[in-house]
Amino acid sequence: MKQGIHPNYYPDAKVICACGNTWNTGSTKKVIHTDVCSKCHPFYTGEQRIVDTEGQVDRFYKKLQARQQYVQELEAREAARTSLDRSITELNLGERANEALAKAGITTVGHALDKLSQGESGLLAIDGFGRKSLADLKKRLRQFGYDLPEAAEEIIV
Repeated sequence: MKQGIHPNYYPDAKVICACGNTWNTGSTKKVIHTDVCSKCHPFYTGEQRIVDTEGQVDRFYKKLQARQQYVQELEAREAARTSLDRSITELNLGERANEALAKAGITTVGHALDKLSQGESGLLAIDGFGRKSLADLKKRLRQFGYDLPEAAEEIIV
């Protein structure tokens, strides 16, 4: 065995746990500090506590909370997107179609969907609002995520 290459061995090294428990053992260090021992580790004590020395649990909960917040924002955005109180002018139907609908008292998407639920003939009866405008209205409503009533799906000639 070579001389001078091995560390000193202390047969009475003292181990100190964060919970206050101490004991002696053999080691190459005189004093050893630990975070968890057999007196305080959840496996040995049966306690339901989380041993987290690196903050992994906190980081996980932060990520989980950020995900939940993101999902809530998406749901709120989707609800605002398909709001029945949205103005008809936001659908970009054209100036003539917007004016015709405004004269008939249809200013929101909710009003237009109510009129569509009665059938296409109700909207086609509006002066200045023809088949092209009706097709554009349906197309825009679908693009924005609105569900059209069954009466609006039937094409009446």
